Amino acid sequence: MHFIAVLSRLVYSTLLISCTTSVGAQKLPNIIIIYADDLGYGDLSCYNPQAAYRTPRLDQMAAEGIRFTDAHSPSTICSPSRYGLFSGQQIYRSTGRGGGAFEGPGGPSYLKPGTLTLPEMLRKQGYHTGIFGKWHVGLTWVDQNNQRLGGGFKNSLLIDYEKSTPLVDGPNARGFDESFVTPNCPNTDPLYVYIENGMVPQPASQRHKRDTLPNPGGKWLWDNDEGWKSPSYEFINADLLFYEKTKEFIERHRVTDPNTPFFAVLSTQIAHAPVLPAPEFNNATKAGPRGDFVWELDVLVGRVLDLVHEQGIDDNTLVIFNADNGAETVHVDWMRRDHQHDASGGFRGMKRDGWEGGHRVPMIARWPTVIPPHQVSSQMTNTTDLFATLASVTGYTLDESDATDSFDMLPVMLGVVDNSKPIRPHLLTQSFRGEFQIRQGQWKYLDHQGSGGNNYDSPLLQLYALPDSAPDAQGQLYNLASDPGEATNLYFSHPDKTKQLQSLLLKLKQSGRSAPKARKPWGIQRIRQIASQN
Repeated sequence: MHFIAVLSRLVYSTLLISCTTSVGAQKLPNIIIIYADDLGYGDLSCYNPQAAYRTPRLDQMAAEGIRFTDAHSPSTICSPSRYGLFSGQQIYRSTGRGGGAFEGPGGPSYLKPGTLTLPEMLRKQGYHTGIFGKWHVGLTWVDQNNQRLGGGFKNSLLIDYEKSTPLVDGPNARGFDESFVTPNCPNTDPLYVYIENGMVPQPASQRHKRDTLPNPGGKWLWDNDEGWKSPSYEFINADLLFYEKTKEFIERHRVTDPNTPFFAVLSTQIAHAPVLPAPEFNNATKAGPRGDFVWELDVLVGRVLDLVHEQGIDDNTLVIFNADNGAETVHVDWMRRDHQHDASGGFRGMKRDGWEGGHRVPMIARWPTVIPPHQVSSQMTNTTDLFATLASVTGYTLDESDATDSFDMLPVMLGVVDNSKPIRPHLLTQSFRGEFQIRQGQWKYLDHQGSGGNNYDSPLLQLYALPDSAPDAQGQLYNLASDPGEATNLYFSHPDKTKQLQSLLLKLKQSGRSAPKARKPWGIQRIRQIASQN
């Protein structure tokens, strides 16, 4: 009997360990989003084999997961795209139209009270949330009379920091437990201060002078505005600082609360102008300062991947890489001239433009043991889709009023949907002035004339201007399957398709949503079951 009792205890213990291991395997994944700035479709070597440099760690990330070749930013400039990331919606849901990029103490936030944000959703699912780097969705600052300040560099000196902080619409008021951010573009748009958990440790009290910074190549300091800064503000080492803050957040969380999943956003300055690679990356490539800058980004992505491996959480961490819009105009021009590198990856247009080069961007996702490796997907997707996708991962049921432009791309990531069966029946983007572009399959309609952003009569861009094949048309219609360069406007030659897409665009704008209703999340248990069969 003693032997039987011991055996019974042994069997019970084995089953208990097995069950505990099984339950442990069902834990929600950690999630990291690396959100790059002004990075074109052709800026990574896994997207552009003819790139003037290599991006080995991002190439590795793509090989170990899934790379989307038809991914798009919600807008062709940064602030509206960031709204899309955090809300799962196009900017016109917030403003009724387009949305500009903030400068100085510009605001209030595009993320209005009552709008469910991505970190709020994940926090409801038990996540500890943090963001580090560029915020740039607008903030509310007030003067000594408690009057809200508008944008403009001079208004930076009117901020009453005691009355303005903690910021009523900063990251910590929109779902992030921890934050270390800059209000605008870190090296471009003053106000140059750090905001830590809604507070400003060191107000802007010094005038920044451009000539205090290095000017690699004699021109890459372009777009570094001379506004007001904190005395200890860093320009050259901006992204190294943001990475270190992300690393501290992850390491501290792993010590203090290892059983709770975390959500971290590393929002980089790279590759936004000005081009200021940290000293250790100077001359890292043969593609000039901007090549070195993107190399720095690649190294930082590698450090993130190495960090999760060192923390022993690699298999249960979903890492997503994405960008907020295409490459800057002068960057595209100079890289083409000086290094035969096409940051737009062969597509027409660049930052601000409604053509593909303005909003077709890299998107890569890696989750070992769950996302099958070596996937390349031609599924049409948008940054807004990350919201519904992560809701699906974590088992959160979205209300109809939540993330109204967000589609669940999880089935694509898991490799259970064929590329010939699109998740998205259509896709919306908005250009610099808020004008719309809509895709349906390979058909694309631009609800405006011209680029929707840049002036191609300017000396810089005249070289890239194409003859207008339908100058009297009020919009543009292209078939990307046969004309990926958007050279031949079919507005008049395919009137039925033009009217169909105009009608669809109007319907989506008036309906208040482009995403489907009754979105049902997959949940981690179903995900694990699918993954075990791969």
